[in-house]
Amino acid sequence: MPRIAIIERKCTGCGDCAAVCPFSAIDMNEGKADINSGCRVCGICLKVCPQNAIIRLETRTKSVDKSLWRDILVFCEQSEGHLHPVSLELVGKARELAKVCGFKVNALLIGQGCEKPLENLRHYGLSDIHVFDDLELGYYRAEAYAACAEEVIKSLRPSVVLVGATALGRSLAPRLSTRFHTGLTADCTRLEMRVNSDLVQIRPAFGGNIMAQIVTPNTRPQFATVRYKVMDTPQREETASGRVVRHGLPKKVSDCKVRLTKRRHVEKTANISDAEILVVGGRGLKSENDLQYVKELARLLKGEYAVSRPLVEKGWETNARQIGLSGRTVRPKLIITCGVSGAIQFTACMNAADRIVAINSDPNAPIFSVAHVGIVGDLYRVLPQLIEELKEKREKDAV
Repeated sequence: MPRIAIIERKCTGCGDCAAVCPFSAIDMNEGKADINSGCRVCGICLKVCPQNAIIRLETRTKSVDKSLWRDILVFCEQSEGHLHPVSLELVGKARELAKVCGFKVNALLIGQGCEKPLENLRHYGLSDIHVFDDLELGYYRAEAYAACAEEVIKSLRPSVVLVGATALGRSLAPRLSTRFHTGLTADCTRLEMRVNSDLVQIRPAFGGNIMAQIVTPNTRPQFATVRYKVMDTPQREETASGRVVRHGLPKKVSDCKVRLTKRRHVEKTANISDAEILVVGGRGLKSENDLQYVKELARLLKGEYAVSRPLVEKGWETNARQIGLSGRTVRPKLIITCGVSGAIQFTACMNAADRIVAINSDPNAPIFSVAHVGIVGDLYRVLPQLIEELKEKREKDAV
């Protein structure tokens, strides 16, 4: 792990490093610079220190023999006999990546009542499907699921392990990467494979201001989580294929101290990630009541409404309706943004939509760089007009 260190005998206490640090990670104590836990090893401080008193320390680890780690393993999440759609997206991407190195793609299913998702997976060109199907796995327990996955990973020695960035996946993946003393890149938006089997994991960083390319060159397996609706779902094959490998429960599962005492079904609400039509309200809305324009347009188009982060911060909507790095990733057939500036934190999570229509009064707004159709104008004039025309069309169609 790299880290930043201060050479005290060289430090004059000028404070230049503390002034430029974007993470407030340098404190001035008794006339000397001191690195605190906020450091992200960005290296900016190294460039400004006039005394060269700041250094970057690297701890080098012995590289593994990459030839011993082959193929790609996809953790396929299922619940109550239903396969999460992100699992199929990961299978499709894994098959694409595997072609670069001549790897096979295997899948891992954990839970109770896995027969239906298992049969579904057999139509997506997988080599082997490893299954843990037991009453003890009927509900998610982090240690139990991690024990099952650990057993398969130790046996297969996959070069890459892909996990969906769901609530379950975000709990499971870091536990597995810790057990194998290797890296994990969360919420990837793109994945690329090098011929030497290094996985290039691309994701927004520094608040979405840059797209970072992360590589784990010295350890295996390489873990990455990917959000739903980021990758393409592969075409389903008519013929079922793939060898089914069934596993018994590892002993560690019975040692798990977590027990189910009560279970309650939570009523499902609208998921903006699944919507084919979305109307999005942004910072350009002046009051919470003005969200009614966005909701009405979404209703007339038989779609869902969503918001950008500023409206969530104002308390006008919940995170479940937010598009962005701290919200949801969407890929609708049509998305209409209303008063959204188009910061990269937002656009990175919606720019794969089939058709993007942007309404903004600022002709230089970043949203227009990703929009297919741009409307420069006051949303308080454009939205009512759109709503009125749609209502008139509906009335004519009804006659």
